[in-house]
Amino acid sequence: MTKVYFQEFLDIINPIINNKEFLKRKDYAHHENESVYDHSMKVSFSAYLCAKKLNLDYKSAAIGGLLHDFYYEDWQKNHVHKKFFQMHGFVHARQALENSKKVFPELMNKKVENIIVRHMFPLNIVPPKYAESWIVSLVDKKCSMYVLKHPKKCLKYVGIRKGSKS
Repeated sequence: MTKVYFQEFLDIINPIINNKEFLKRKDYAHHENESVYDHSMKVSFSAYLCAKKLNLDYKSAAIGGLLHDFYYEDWQKNHVHKKFFQMHGFVHARQALENSKKVFPELMNKKVENIIVRHMFPLNIVPPKYAESWIVSLVDKKCSMYVLKHPKKCLKYVGIRKGSKS
């Protein structure tokens, strides 16, 4: 059964995972030893399965889950000091939405757009509008929790660079 679901999932996300711009995320660090590409695949597949089980819009969940971190550049390589509310955690969802609309306009709909722009709730204070958006937001947090295994490294995710060294 999972094999059938995985093939359907791949069919849905095929236009994204074969895109040269999206493939650059294999070289963007996400959290510690995982790329943005790998993280996004995990979030996308988990959100797809959850939405499918709940008879929700699993296609939008898969697409939004894959594009939720489709921001412009590898933020961990940018060492320019920014004001608190201009830091990555506050701005990357909007960047991911802008980038997604530019590169994949044919895949955008209201749910996909809301999934992308609201996945950082409650850090970004406006909550998700759709059940699929909530699913991606929660799955994203679950998939990112392993950073807590390295408390000293967690500091970089709140803007304190001391945690950025391995």
